[in-house]
Amino acid sequence: MSTHARPLAEWLSEASDADLAALFAARRVRPDAGWQDFFDAAEALLDPASIARILPMLTHSEATALHAAASGTAPAKESPEREALTRLALLRPDGTPFPPVQTAVAERDAPEPLREAEPEPADEADAAHAAERALTTVAAVADLLLLARERPFALLTGGTVSAGEKRMLAEAGILAESIDALVTVALDARLVAPTDRRLRATDHTEDWLRSSVGDRWRVLVDGFRDALPRGIRTDDGGWVATTAWPQMHPWDAGWPERSAALLERARLLGLIADDGREPAWAAPLRRGAAVDATALTALLPTEVDRIFLQNDLSAIAPGPLSPALDVRLRTIAARESAAQASSYRFTPESIAHGLVVGETEESILEFLEALSLTGIPQPLRYLVTQTAQRHGLVRVSTDAETGRTRIESTDQNLIEAMSVDQSLRSLALTKHVDSLSTRVGRDTVYWALTDARYPATLVDHDGTAITGERNPITTTSAPSAVDHGPLIAALRSHQGPDADAAWLDRELDAAVRAKAVLRVTVGMPDGSTRELILEATGLGGGRLRGRDRAADVERTLPVSSIRAASVIPQ
Repeated sequence: MSTHARPLAEWLSEASDADLAALFAARRVRPDAGWQDFFDAAEALLDPASIARILPMLTHSEATALHAAASGTAPAKESPEREALTRLALLRPDGTPFPPVQTAVAERDAPEPLREAEPEPADEADAAHAAERALTTVAAVADLLLLARERPFALLTGGTVSAGEKRMLAEAGILAESIDALVTVALDARLVAPTDRRLRATDHTEDWLRSSVGDRWRVLVDGFRDALPRGIRTDDGGWVATTAWPQMHPWDAGWPERSAALLERARLLGLIADDGREPAWAAPLRRGAAVDATALTALLPTEVDRIFLQNDLSAIAPGPLSPALDVRLRTIAARESAAQASSYRFTPESIAHGLVVGETEESILEFLEALSLTGIPQPLRYLVTQTAQRHGLVRVSTDAETGRTRIESTDQNLIEAMSVDQSLRSLALTKHVDSLSTRVGRDTVYWALTDARYPATLVDHDGTAITGERNPITTTSAPSAVDHGPLIAALRSHQGPDADAAWLDRELDAAVRAKAVLRVTVGMPDGSTRELILEATGLGGGRLRGRDRAADVERTLPVSSIRAASVIPQ
């Protein structure tokens, strides 16, 4: 039993519920912590392991103030850092550290003086390069989201994208060394979310993909800024100078690596130049202003809304294609190169993909007519028409009578081919008159046939074609705060009016469990007191039992008569 836990327990009992909730959240207390009363809470918060967890979270100014307090050089006057440390239960109200905190801090070096200076503005060439890099990052995030929308990425136990997925992303043109940073940028902007060990697109993804470059960048920067650690964020919603980021959590051993990753993400978003200088559009953001992409987009090439369609089934965009048009075009064509003049390729598979996700022959031709500067070449029109006609040859539905999945086609050659196709063996297809049937679910069968490049279409019980949704999006919401209300209520329910008696009971119980030797002051009936040295052996029924060392006899003392008790070190 630590004697310094009592002052903290009394401070906790007098604190408001809001202050307790803030303290427990900052100290990452589990809402189901098995604390019985405020004495338990105080002892847990002063446990060396708990202190070791909170010290790395302190900002540079807080760590400096705590080290000064522990070394006795802190000023007596109040300061924001002193108030913050008191609210974190690291300092007493008088500004001195609790003994366990003092011990923990004594093992750490004082933080070095902060090297914070106003960032130098980037020159015109560096600003242009930063804008170009921001555009590249926005495009790479879009590529990542399009891939995640089609097939969610597998995640490792630690939440990172697996090596196999990284290889696939690299093959798709995303720089391998930037994948982790890009995934984090997308996560911070809530454009992807982990679900069931998969990284999936969210309900924000589609709107973002169809937004302008400036709006896309704004969402990414807002997410980045909102996710910045406490030590970097400023009270006005901005951030401290990037030159000081490596120092902002001096007692966190992992901070150098983490701050380097943050600086890299800032660089990818065009918020700092390669040499650390600051582009004009980043300075207002650092001071807490709303994101304004005007200055950045002024340095970017103008977007185009028309393309050239060519007889070889390719398409050329003479400049950066408007994002909404690019996203739709890529549902029916594979992008071959990404630059200021991007190229696309139409194939039977790409047109079939568009049909699978809801396009029709009419919608594709109408879209291409509106988009093309040169009309639709005859080979491309023929490809769209032929693929659309073939697309409905295989119909997948659910038999209303048997509940089994049925596969039908007017082309019996296709039925025969599917019945012997080894890639479909897991479906256990069986012949049923002129069709195939299986116990496997309709949607699973449909996507298996689509992957095997059969012209499959989902139909309902009336034979009407419906669009399949292979990878449903994940709905995101703002992270909810941990609710410590029930824990605080439980602590309040055990809060009695007599703190002295409650503390004495805990001291005696701890002494009995430790088989400690106690110096006990007992109140006598005549009002006098008597001091006894007891080897504590038991506590129950409101009485303390122990062997009196001086008289060598067993004594049983009413706890109500004990005025004070202290453990004698052995």
